[in-house]
Amino acid sequence: MNSATRRFPADHFINRELSLLAFNRRVLAQVADTRVPLLERLRFLCIVASNLDEFFEIRVAGLKEQIKMGSHATAADGMTAQETFAHVKAEAHELVAEQYQLLNETILPALEKEGIAFIRRGLWTEEQSTWIRDYFLREVMPVLTPIGLDPAHPFPRVLNKSLNFAVELEGKDAFGRSSGAAIVQAPRALPRVIHLPKALTGVDYGFVFLSSVMHQNVHELFAGMNVLGCYQFRVTRNSDLFVDDEEVKNLRTALQGELPQRHFGDAVRLEVADNCSEVMAEFLLQQFDLGRDDLYRVPGIVTLMRLMSVPDRVDRPDLKFAPFQPGQPKNVSRHYDIFATLRKQDILLHHPFQSFTPVIDLIEQAANDPQVVAIKMTVYRTGTDSAVTEHLLRAAQKGKEVTTVVELMARFDEEANLNIAARLEEVGAHVVYGVFGYKTHAKMLMVVRREDGGFRRYVHLGTGNYHPRTTRFYTDFGLMTSDEEVGTDVNEVFKQLTGLGKASTLNHLLQAPFSLHSGMLALVRAETESARAGRKAHIIVKMNALLEQEIIEALYEASQAGVKVDLVIRGVCALRPGVKGLSENIRVRSVIGRFLEHSRIFYFHADGAEKLYMGSADWMERNFFRRIEVCFPVLDPKLKRRVIREGLKPYITDNCQAWEMDGVGQYRRKVPRANTSRACAQEGLLGDLGEGG
Repeated sequence: MNSATRRFPADHFINRELSLLAFNRRVLAQVADTRVPLLERLRFLCIVASNLDEFFEIRVAGLKEQIKMGSHATAADGMTAQETFAHVKAEAHELVAEQYQLLNETILPALEKEGIAFIRRGLWTEEQSTWIRDYFLREVMPVLTPIGLDPAHPFPRVLNKSLNFAVELEGKDAFGRSSGAAIVQAPRALPRVIHLPKALTGVDYGFVFLSSVMHQNVHELFAGMNVLGCYQFRVTRNSDLFVDDEEVKNLRTALQGELPQRHFGDAVRLEVADNCSEVMAEFLLQQFDLGRDDLYRVPGIVTLMRLMSVPDRVDRPDLKFAPFQPGQPKNVSRHYDIFATLRKQDILLHHPFQSFTPVIDLIEQAANDPQVVAIKMTVYRTGTDSAVTEHLLRAAQKGKEVTTVVELMARFDEEANLNIAARLEEVGAHVVYGVFGYKTHAKMLMVVRREDGGFRRYVHLGTGNYHPRTTRFYTDFGLMTSDEEVGTDVNEVFKQLTGLGKASTLNHLLQAPFSLHSGMLALVRAETESARAGRKAHIIVKMNALLEQEIIEALYEASQAGVKVDLVIRGVCALRPGVKGLSENIRVRSVIGRFLEHSRIFYFHADGAEKLYMGSADWMERNFFRRIEVCFPVLDPKLKRRVIREGLKPYITDNCQAWEMDGVGQYRRKVPRANTSRACAQEGLLGDLGEGG
């Protein structure tokens, strides 16, 4: 956006990239929090590493593209890509330094005290060195391909985020060559963390890093030459897929052609060990066409994400979160007819505190029920071998009309979704890919059953994906209903996705890209008018991100009219709360805890009518205008009260895992005041809804 065409003042908005880095700081704070079990703190460290990878692959890559094209356009906050990148590089370097400081000075020493030791190469005993050398010769060396750099062996193509070693050499080989350098790529099949026998370490869990094993034994790859230095490095590449709307004829074929290139996009970041020589660091930067700002020297392994496997390999329940069993809704018995239950009443599911099993049951019973004639479902992320997919396959094999709208552009799940689509097509299911140019992000499942001489629709609508594994770690809501009007709405949306035709007016659902943005604006403005008329007005919104400018301005107007606005925004937030004359009545908080907050809930007081919607759409431009989303109301008064009681109130009163944001985008962690009881939303919900360990 150019400043000449700007609709809203730049000082009304916080920079998106800096807000995203601020979110990762809040996650990193979990690593430093001694109240969090030790191995879970290590997991949080890995989560930050994973988040930063995606940040560079997508957000920084986008900034670099703009800079490369010479763009001087400004974002909503008034900064150009060049200005944003300058701030980002400073924040990112600082964040990475804190990350490794926590790892080296806090987490690793604490783990060692618990008998979980990562043994440094300089401290290996003779026996350990012998075992590690044998391991290298037996398990590592046979799969390595060292590449000496000379005119016949140019610098190799380095995979995105792979572990590699740059080796400085001295001397001549059998052919008289003396290039002085070689590259060794570590195949992804090799474990990055190796468990040593207890007899060698004296502890139950003694580990060494693959990088240390390579450093110690890399000379075995270069017989008769002197190894002057061996330096691990890792390059992060632009991973955003581009499919040209004008040229593509078959989205699936085009995507299959694009996916392999993701591993070799333009480099955006180079990570090297802090012992890397200046000469080698400069050489690598030149090879990847990067500048000094893109170089990250780290005191430790460059593949931090690979530490994510450690907690699962260590049998120490006392160092992990206590296990829990998701509860079942009261109206769901152990052996029940899902259709009979839904004819009597709606079912509300609150994950992960309540089980995802009823959703699986709906698909399974539909697959087996001779009265069911059709199943329709959107697929965004489901996992590669999930029960959801297996039941859909069986339903199609039994002759039912199974239709799946598979989103091929679900970031980093494209390949899995291509495989799911192929499997479904093989058994006769109808597989479509939605509307080209719009991601199908809506979470919808519809079962059509023959009943009483006609058909009845049973529907599930959710805020999260049909992914049984992530429902154990993400907070989400799901609504199951046989309401006729809701079923009609869902059917209309499926007709749009699979066929052609004008958008219909829906009974209850708000749908992007047609009515969701205008509908939410209307609800916000109705609260504003109530406040201006002197009536009570209150907005509570819980979601992942708030960026869309018109919505933000509408919230500012609401605040100025006297509307109380509570925003629970897990991640990126461009709105400035608590600014005098602009947003005094707006409070923004972020809750970071054991589970990833993922549900989107929208509450409006509505003069006492309390309108409440849920869905999978954040308040972002892409969700409103470039995705197919649905936002559904909770019509049953009891279930509406449940959503308010479970999904909103605990989060606006949390004083142990909540962070409050100020007007410049800084966050301060809430702590219980003196003589005030501890209020932790996730812990309370586990106690109320879960069934314990």
